[in-house]
Amino acid sequence: MKKSLRKRIAVTFILIMAMFIAMIGVFEYFSVDGYYMRVKMRKLVDSYDMANEADSDTMTESFNKFANINNLTYGITDPNISRVLDTNSRNSATMSGRLFGVIMGKEEGNYEKVKETEKYSVIRIQDRFAGIEYLELYGTLDNGDYYLVLTPAQSIAEAAQISVRYYLYLGFLAIVIGAISIWFVTKRIVEPILELNSLSKRMADLDFDAHYTSGGEDEIGELGKNFNVMSDKLETAVSDLKSANAKLERDIAEKIQIDEMRKEFLGNVSHELKTPIALIQGYAEGLKDNVNDDPESRDFYCDVIIDESKKMNHMVRQLLTLNQLENGNDQLSMERFELVELINGAIAHEKLMIEQKKAKILLNAKAPIYVWGDEFKIEEVVTNYLTNALNHLEGDDRIEISCTEKDGIVTTTVFNSGQPIPEESLDKIWEKFYKVDKARTRAYGGSGIGLSIVKAIMDAHQQKCWATNYRNGVAFSFTLESKVEI
Repeated sequence: MKKSLRKRIAVTFILIMAMFIAMIGVFEYFSVDGYYMRVKMRKLVDSYDMANEADSDTMTESFNKFANINNLTYGITDPNISRVLDTNSRNSATMSGRLFGVIMGKEEGNYEKVKETEKYSVIRIQDRFAGIEYLELYGTLDNGDYYLVLTPAQSIAEAAQISVRYYLYLGFLAIVIGAISIWFVTKRIVEPILELNSLSKRMADLDFDAHYTSGGEDEIGELGKNFNVMSDKLETAVSDLKSANAKLERDIAEKIQIDEMRKEFLGNVSHELKTPIALIQGYAEGLKDNVNDDPESRDFYCDVIIDESKKMNHMVRQLLTLNQLENGNDQLSMERFELVELINGAIAHEKLMIEQKKAKILLNAKAPIYVWGDEFKIEEVVTNYLTNALNHLEGDDRIEISCTEKDGIVTTTVFNSGQPIPEESLDKIWEKFYKVDKARTRAYGGSGIGLSIVKAIMDAHQQKCWATNYRNGVAFSFTLESKVEI
């Protein structure tokens, strides 16, 4: 079970305070009666001294006032104890009788002597008739008269008990008030510690946004400031460590990717070159062995060798171009050029193939449209899109090229009627050597590199390229930043 520091401090303070109050109460309970007795005995002695010093004229006024304030009953008799000279008792005979009984030893065994001097004695005596205990002083004054003064010991005990009870009441009230005060004081002491505890937990969970906010100039405040400094330094250290770890992970992932790409590249190149090399080798051996002596056959063999050589040469050039783009070795030559004019040039370049395919070319773009980019490489992108559209043309043999501008970006789209690309292949067509229909690609001499070159060119321009399926065909698009004349 979790122990509360606040409760422990509060309970400890309360127990200590209660213990001290209890100790004082016990001490008072057992000592206050004796203390009051000593105080009253002092008053009796003082009254004796005052009686010795007082004149008969002043006795009544000052002495009686002192006696009344201190609840003293006194009596003064002649040396023979036969006549009461002065008393504040209602019954003077009683006072003389008490004095006579004590002096003559009649009360022997009924009192306890508390103090005795040459001039007076102090005793605790039990009144036989009233059943009340008194503290009495009797003795001889300097003038020879006898003096007796007494005060009820019962009232002293009662006063002592009342004092003890009153002290206990005050002690209980002090404990309650002290407990409430300590509870709130400990709250102020413990709250910063609880905040530091919460802060340490958050730091343990690598949450370094947590900071100590309670402040203070004491030891806890200094500790909180050190926590904040530690939190900031740990955040910096962990951030640096995460950055280093992320970089290491990227480096490892990149190395693995490069190894995989190298393996894939070698496998793809080997596969792509295997067929044309085999054809070239087979037809070259046939020519050497004079398999067919007629000129037409020899021309056919030579045409096959030349055609396969062209395909191999085209693929190698594409691979070199792609390698330069991906490695950043082929720097862009950024310039402002007219896009519609470039598209018309690409269409004119493919005029022969367009005629062979009997394709219908529709250009939806109003010249001039100026864009910013590497004109030569953008021409390669347009040519790739156009030849790709011609090679996959079906249906109504229609190719639509459009250019739209919005918010400073020109989007060029080349749509061809035909079969849509399978959805699972849409994201893969930009990968090297990926072919949706390998037989068809082989038939028109495709290598699966053209769209990879398009992707690399657009990445170098920090622009986008994508393909979109339609019910009756496929559209390939790319973006360029438009520029106006300055």
